[in-house]
Amino acid sequence: MPRVVPDQRSKFENEEFFRKLSRECEIKYTGFRDRPHEERQARFQNACRDGRSEIAFVATGTNLSLQFFPANLHGDQRQVPAREYVDFERDTGKRLDGMGYLEYDEERAQQEDALAQASFEEARRRTRDFEDRDRSHREDLEDPVVSKIWD
Repeated sequence: MPRVVPDQRSKFENEEFFRKLSRECEIKYTGFRDRPHEERQARFQNACRDGRSEIAFVATGTNLSLQFFPANLHGDQRQVPAREYVDFERDTGKRLDGMGYLEYDEERAQQEDALAQASFEEARRRTRDFEDRDRSHREDLEDPVVSKIWD
């Protein structure tokens, strides 16, 4: 799935996949399943503080690798997750599951859309530049004066 799609809000609100994930349901941390529980707890907490985590929505079997609280556009450091999002004090971090849901973030969607548009424009510009150079090269090869130089 592409990172950014046209009309993200409509896609989020109308696609069954996103509607299911936007309902509160059981989620679980899926990272480092082969490690002891205590190590998994520590790795989960560190990953959350770093702004990432791997989770699964149990009801749908959907696995996501999340990146959240990234450095802002001005290059400031990552924010620590707020307690309302990740509460390490509750059950003293013993559990690696809970309830959660996916939310649409309008502000972030606009930022992602702007980045995608800039990327598309840069790709179009590079394609035009390449086509212009290619056309110029072909014209040079077809020019009898230039072709004699190459003979």
